[in-house]
Amino acid sequence: MTHRLDWKHVIKSLLEDENGQDLVEYTLLMAFIVLSASAIFRNGGASVKTVWTVASNQLVNAATAAS
Repeated sequence: MTHRLDWKHVIKSLLEDENGQDLVEYTLLMAFIVLSASAIFRNGGASVKTVWTVASNQLVNAATAAS
């Protein structure tokens, strides 16, 4: 007795089977959120450095003027 694989049946069952679909969707959503957040933080680092430098310079100027 030989077992013959019916490819039409295999493909049809794969397309109709929804087990694990939620996991894939949530994984893709999480990957999108992580990539978006990393892009925001990467670009935001320069802005934070600029704000910190300006504030530091103003404090130094204020301390110099007060002396």
